[in-house]
Amino acid sequence: MANLDQLSAAQIAAGVASGDFTATEVARAALDAVDARDGEIRAFLQVSADLALAAAEATDKARAAGEKLGPLAGVPVAFKDNMHLVGTRTTCASKMLSNYESTFTATCVQRMLDAGATPVGKTNMDEFAFGSSTESSAFHPTANPWDTTRVPGGSSGGSAAAVAAGEVSVSLGSDTGGSIRQPASLCGVVGMKPTYGAVSRYGVVAFGSSLDQVGPFGRSVEDVALAMNALTAGGRDPWDSTSQPVDVDFLAHLDDPVEGRRVGVVPALMEAAGLTDEVRDAVTAAGCALQDQGAELVEVDLPNIASAIAAYYVIAPCEAFSNLARFDGVRYGYQEQGCATLAEQTSLSRAHGFGEEAKRRQMLGAYLLSSGTYDTYYYPAQQVRTLITADYARAYEKCDVILMPAAPRTAFKFGEMSDPTQMYASDLFTISNNIVGNGGVSVPLGLGATSGLPVSAQLQGPAFADATLLTFARAIERSFSPAGGAPVAPAFAGKGGELA
Repeated sequence: MANLDQLSAAQIAAGVASGDFTATEVARAALDAVDARDGEIRAFLQVSADLALAAAEATDKARAAGEKLGPLAGVPVAFKDNMHLVGTRTTCASKMLSNYESTFTATCVQRMLDAGATPVGKTNMDEFAFGSSTESSAFHPTANPWDTTRVPGGSSGGSAAAVAAGEVSVSLGSDTGGSIRQPASLCGVVGMKPTYGAVSRYGVVAFGSSLDQVGPFGRSVEDVALAMNALTAGGRDPWDSTSQPVDVDFLAHLDDPVEGRRVGVVPALMEAAGLTDEVRDAVTAAGCALQDQGAELVEVDLPNIASAIAAYYVIAPCEAFSNLARFDGVRYGYQEQGCATLAEQTSLSRAHGFGEEAKRRQMLGAYLLSSGTYDTYYYPAQQVRTLITADYARAYEKCDVILMPAAPRTAFKFGEMSDPTQMYASDLFTISNNIVGNGGVSVPLGLGATSGLPVSAQLQGPAFADATLLTFARAIERSFSPAGGAPVAPAFAGKGGELA
């Protein structure tokens, strides 16, 4: 008997294709793993057992008929609950949408299904993706599988935790300011934010339309590359005006050598306030590992990166205010009853349907877009965005990728960051990449010497150089995880999810 979490997504797909086991057996193993583990982790908001078993049965029938199977055939996958999937609710972890049934399927979800993936369910998140800890979910927090007294990060914390606990092999999240890379770091899994436009956002509930991007979590770089192939298959999505064709095989150059290639390091970032010694030491070790494989470390400068958080918390709330204005309780969403007027109903529906952080960001956006304030803050924030973009362009003239931390520290305890501004600062190393639109990937480096919790490094690259990022990520993985993947959190390894 083998545990599901001992197999990579690639191994599961290969095993289903060869007949070593069936997709239905894998689906039942995944559902058993969720039953055994999720009572403590609470990564899921909805488990779609019927959809999972139906998809698995279809895969098994296709194999029996001699049809060619997709690259993710039988692989258990979970989706962040801001992604539409017919047959499930899409709640964005908010009371506002607690009973909303998906009427269509997001392109990113459909492409995973077209590749043969088995949809296990929808994962928890910070409400409308506003947060970095998954504590702002209207339903319940999600725990970090490595220490259930601590957060998994956010806003895609449920997706990261589901992979880290071995409940699914791959999951999808969205990243507006670090919401894939930061929880990947805290949960000890691989998490990729692709270049803006590489993956369709159609059917994903918008937070910041110029910042949002969908990407995968996996326990290995190979599994993330496999998911990226599925997400970009089919080319440009006509339903997303920002979608771009990505004609790349993310697996083709995964194991290419990094010898002779250049890795940028930003000395100022390695001395940033709030960065812990164990994270700094681990990232430094990742740089040494790349050097040992023949890469050259070069210093680069990002002089305006210190202004990225300030610019982000002008641009993102403005876009959030615009995007969430549609949730008024009239056409759909939470609706306050017993009101005398439509205006009163709309006001109270929004007041009681949104949580504190969602209201905070929308109110900030409303203020920043108001007459007299717009010119003072919004225009300068966009100018800072241009400066940061230019900084990155100059840096990439000197290097192929940039190495830096993904998060300033390891997972923190529930309630530890009660000050919102302190929480915002935890995205110091990720926000700039969303401002610019380039790709980034978080790679596990094992457990911190002080905390005993997962630590990770982040690689950032130029626009549409996402395959190159995965080549360097795989090189780091070779040094820090020779077996080719992050382990399942030890408290959950071996619990349920067995395959014959």
